[in-house]
Amino acid sequence: MSQRLQGLHHITVITSSAPKIFKFMTEVLGLHLIKKTVNQDDIRTYHLYFTDDMGSAGTDITFLDFHGLETARKGNNAINRIGLCLPNDQAVDWWEQRLDEFDIRHDPQTTQFGDKVLNFYDFDGQKYQFVSDEHNHGLPGGTPYRFSPIPKEYAIVGLGSALIRTQFREKILNLVLTNLMGYDEIMTAGNLHLYESYDKGGHGSQVIVEDDMDGAMEVQGYGSVHHLSFTVEDEEALRFWIELIDKIGLPNSGFVDRFYFKSEYFQPATGILFEIATNGPGFLQDETYEEAGVHLELPPFLEEQRADIEANLVAFNTPNTIEDDSNE
Repeated sequence: MSQRLQGLHHITVITSSAPKIFKFMTEVLGLHLIKKTVNQDDIRTYHLYFTDDMGSAGTDITFLDFHGLETARKGNNAINRIGLCLPNDQAVDWWEQRLDEFDIRHDPQTTQFGDKVLNFYDFDGQKYQFVSDEHNHGLPGGTPYRFSPIPKEYAIVGLGSALIRTQFREKILNLVLTNLMGYDEIMTAGNLHLYESYDKGGHGSQVIVEDDMDGAMEVQGYGSVHHLSFTVEDEEALRFWIELIDKIGLPNSGFVDRFYFKSEYFQPATGILFEIATNGPGFLQDETYEEAGVHLELPPFLEEQRADIEANLVAFNTPNTIEDDSNE
């Protein structure tokens, strides 16, 4: 049994609107809403999971619509940008045209650590980046959603190259990534530092850390990242990491059972939240593939509260694209 981290697991974002992010993720980006559930720590809040076809670890971007927040004030000491991998350079060109067709704000194409990239933004101002896998050497991507409106040759294949902006890289974050988590700093460009897992590597394991000694602290809200999660194989491996993180003394949650996976949250530096999550048991243990994402699913320990939970959520339709691809 390997206790090593196996790359990125998911990234969780705060959104101002569950219905709007559903349309953005499915109709524009072509991802699969594989689970429509609630945040187990705040059951008034949706937790929506968008993935590849089968909900593979490393392809998952999730959203929370916490009540009572304002738009994030972007700044320092935060997970700043979400990487999304595309198959090749040609796909980046194709997506630039698609973003223009949907009037989605984006920056000019550029290169980053030798890879073609395209930065863009959602309605909350959340920062995303398409990165080309043309030269990717490590973790393979997932399988594109079979009912996606995006042609398979251009489809998003997974997460990659999450960017963290911090004033604590040298003192804290560098030590956590390298000495604790087994990452190597493999490249530097200006104030950007590229870290990669020493196991399989590639975009699906990468973290970019930006030195920012002077910026104001980010204030979390709509359009900010809540946490970044890394994959381990199973609960035995997770228990190993829980013990290690606790021994080092980093602030942490201890063991958490999320039903669809098991995890621990810990804080490697001020303003930044990491999670380590298991590769399973998975999203299809309580519903079929055909029904995934259509109905509100609750873990067994919340089922008896269903009536109260549903009364506090904004009702919206997530149609089964297998039978109805209108997404209206």
